[in-house]
Amino acid sequence: MSALTLENIVKSYDGKIRAVDGVSLAIEKGEFVTFLGPSGSGKTTTLMMIAGFERPTSGTITLAGRPIDPVPPHRRNIGMVFQNYALFPNMSVARNVGYPLRMRGVAKAQIRDKVAAMLRIVGLSAFADAEPRNLSGGQQQRVALARALVFDPDVLLLDEPLGALDKNLREQMQIEIRRIHRELGVTTVYVTHDQTEAMTMSDRIAVFNAGRIEQVATPLEIYGRPQTVFVAGFIGDNNIFPATRDGAGSAGYTVEGLGIVRAAGDASRGGAHHISVRPESIRLAKSPEGGPNRFALAVTSLLNYGDSVVVFGRVGTRDIKMRLSAADAAGLAEGQHVKVEWDPSSVHVI
Repeated sequence: MSALTLENIVKSYDGKIRAVDGVSLAIEKGEFVTFLGPSGSGKTTTLMMIAGFERPTSGTITLAGRPIDPVPPHRRNIGMVFQNYALFPNMSVARNVGYPLRMRGVAKAQIRDKVAAMLRIVGLSAFADAEPRNLSGGQQQRVALARALVFDPDVLLLDEPLGALDKNLREQMQIEIRRIHRELGVTTVYVTHDQTEAMTMSDRIAVFNAGRIEQVATPLEIYGRPQTVFVAGFIGDNNIFPATRDGAGSAGYTVEGLGIVRAAGDASRGGAHHISVRPESIRLAKSPEGGPNRFALAVTSLLNYGDSVVVFGRVGTRDIKMRLSAADAAGLAEGQHVKVEWDPSSVHVI
């Protein structure tokens, strides 16, 4: 039995437009699942329906085998961490963390022990008596996380909790949240529009678009084998082209303005498709011999990241992006013409 199940969840605020349109998903006990998508894709609305702050127009949400749609938020045993932390400014760190236990009528001695244990887990034992305004953003985030976990919730929900932090602190908190998740094993649903957060933290990612889930899979599957054009374009950099195939011979696809692109295997029998090739899969041709997927590229611009260089260019009438190491890109300049190639195995057909 899954820890949390969404069955054909629909949410409409006006009876016409669906903010969430038929979302179904089963999340296993102890799993870390991220809802990833652009603004307005339905991911936060879905999270709020799980929390109980929004009611589904139709569909069923089941927690630990029981429907929770009619259950008010405070009785769902769900922990929630908001983007703005929502800490009580007039309470110390310890009192903030202990607040959910006091509301549940837990004995004072047990509250003291649970709060102390949770502060040890999040690394804030020395700050028990501090006020939130005297803490850094990362420390405040840990307080909010401790408060959401101290009462042993069935599910932990996090709504873009790292959005207000700078890059370095955000990366540190990603590591901390994963460490705490591994230590406690709580079922976790994490909402973000940041692809890096989703890729580095998740057991599985549910990619949202226009109120629907386009794909649910592990980070590696989402990146390497996207099932839709939207997922292929939303997750990381990609070169995506409409293509056709006649169904005969080897797995060749015709891309207008580019030419014939070969893919590994023969999974499709013809018709219209899209093909994608990640920029890091494209390389400068190193030998004069011809081969599959070798093209003449005109370099139009270069973007230097220090350890790597993103090369923008044109093959025929198609724009192409490739990522090279700094050493491989040495000597490249705008306006230069070079031969590039990629392996058929790196071509993904959608």
